Amino acid sequence: MTAFVHETRSSVSRYEGPIFSVVTDEVTMSSGGTARRDVVHNKGAVGVVALDEVGRVVLIKQYRHAVGQRLWELPAGLRDVSGEGLAVTAARELAEEADLRAGSFHLLIDLYTSPGFADETIRIFLARDLTPVPEAERYERTDEEADLEIAWIDLDEAVAMVFRGEITNAAAVGGLLAAARARDEGWATLRPADTPAI
Repeated sequence: MTAFVHETRSSVSRYEGPIFSVVTDEVTMSSGGTARRDVVHNKGAVGVVALDEVGRVVLIKQYRHAVGQRLWELPAGLRDVSGEGLAVTAARELAEEADLRAGSFHLLIDLYTSPGFADETIRIFLARDLTPVPEAERYERTDEEADLEIAWIDLDEAVAMVFRGEITNAAAVGGLLAAARARDEGWATLRPADTPAI
């Protein structure tokens, strides 16, 4: 059976902001008609599972206004520097949010975060061979990041936190589960950091 090809008949801009934009598309449907779909276009993001030599991952806890909670997350951030490679963005975010540098980066997984209405992707890297950023070179955190909490958690305990409902950020859940599975398979599933993005 050949899959139906959905076509966008029209697109109306609803909002343009610094992080995302919103459009309403009229799209052909498999049943023969058309339907309107609101779509959030986003810059995309990267996240980092930073794993030390004894099997601990670094997690950060910060306030997220949309859900009104402080969430455990991976160091992560928007792809908001034009022309910057994804692994370079990941290294920058790891330094800014966790005061760490990594000697190696590998691709763990790519995720669509909310494909029902958004095109946002996040690439999750595994970072190893970690060293601290020297105190004098550390990034000055502002806004929600000003009081973020940094914790080192054993990877298996972090996975247990997922299943206890203590880690609910989607990128963190996906990244931690992927890292644990990759570790259990002797890292055979890791891909090069420069693998083409989805």
